[in-house]
This record gives sequence, structure tokens and C-alpha cells, in this order.
Amino acid sequence: MASAVSPANLPAVLLQPRWKRVVGWSGPVPRPRHGHRAVAIKELIVVFGGGNEGIVDELHVYNTATNQWFIPAVRGDIPPGCAAYGFVCDGTRLLVFGGMVEYGKYSNDLYELQASRWEWKRLKAKTPKNGPPPCPRLGHSFSLVGNKCYLFGGLANDSEDPKNNIPRYLNDLYILELRPGSGVVAWDIPITYGVLPPPRESHTAVVYT
Repeated sequence: MASAVSPANLPAVLLQPRWKRVVGWSGPVPRPRHGHRAVAIKELIVVFGGGNEGIVDELHVYNTATNQWFIPAVRGDIPPGCAAYGFVCDGTRLLVFGGMVEYGKYSNDLYELQASRWEWKRLKAKTPKNGPPPCPRLGHSFSLVGNKCYLFGGLANDSEDPKNNIPRYLNDLYILELRPGSGVVAWDIPITYGVLPPPRESHTAVVYT
């Protein structure tokens, strides 16, 4: 009978993380940027948006199997460039929420990208029954658990003039229910218990179930 695989049975080399710089790639490489996001779909890494002397709206894809970059021909409701937004992957669809679309101007728009055909679609979720929808923000966390996305915190701008930024840090929690395959249902503001984390932005959330 074969013994069960456990960390004690694995060679030590397999338990040690190892960095390796990827070289020799081909194709249109993304220019340097900050505030972008990246997700993996099978052998593809999809990179969108970010900042580089302004907010960029570029969508780049890296194929890890062929070591090649490419820019897909997208169609549909193509979103404006944004940075520090929420980005989740559900199968072959990607969801983008919020972010900074220009200096001092934040978004609460929701977009879906069907990577199987590179088609964007702007989505409209129903408003929560127990409060307002999420306000425009950046630097929030946006985490997928099953068929729901959990939105927490971020940074809002309480000024109507983007050049006169009045920052407001957030610690609100929203749940976005997804429809299978495509589309969304509604936002919800859950009742929570315990000590609420203080307001924050540019934080990280980890799904642990």
C-alpha cells in the first residue's frame, strides 16, 4: 500500500519557494506601471489597467506555455482605464469593480470580461435592500467566494472637485451575488458581528474557508 503524501514525505527542495526570472519572451510587453491587477486563467495571465503618466486602459495577456505576450482584440462595453481597482476571476470571466479613472476621480462601475471571446460588458447590480450601493473608491479588496464577491474598504473622495481631494477611508462590507456564467444579481450589506476592522485602503484580503 502506498503511503499518504504529506510534507514529511516530500523532498526538502519541493518545500522551498524559488524565484526564477522569466526571460526570452516575445510579443508586445506591457510598459512599466503601478496600480494594475493580474489574474490567471489556465495558462494565461491577464493584466489590465494601471498608471503610467496617466491611467492606461490596456489589456495584455501572457501565455505561460509559449512565453509570449499578446493584445487581444476586445469588443463590447470597453471600460476606461483604471488603477487600484477590484479584479476577480470566475472561470473564464473576469470582473472589474471601481478604481481610479483619473487623478482624484474614482469609480463604482462594474464590468465583466468574457475571456473566451474577449468581450466586455458593463453590469448593473440591484441596490441593497438595506442601504446604498458601494460608493466610488480605490484600493479596496474584492474577493471571490463561491458565487459571491466580497468588497471591503478602500478610499473615497468626498470632494466633487477631483483637483481638491478630500480623502475618506472606508471599512464597509458588501456582498455581490453573481449569476452563473454571466451577469450579477444584487449588492447586499451583510449583518456582521465582532470588532469591525478600522478603515483602510490598499490592503489585502485572503479567502480562507
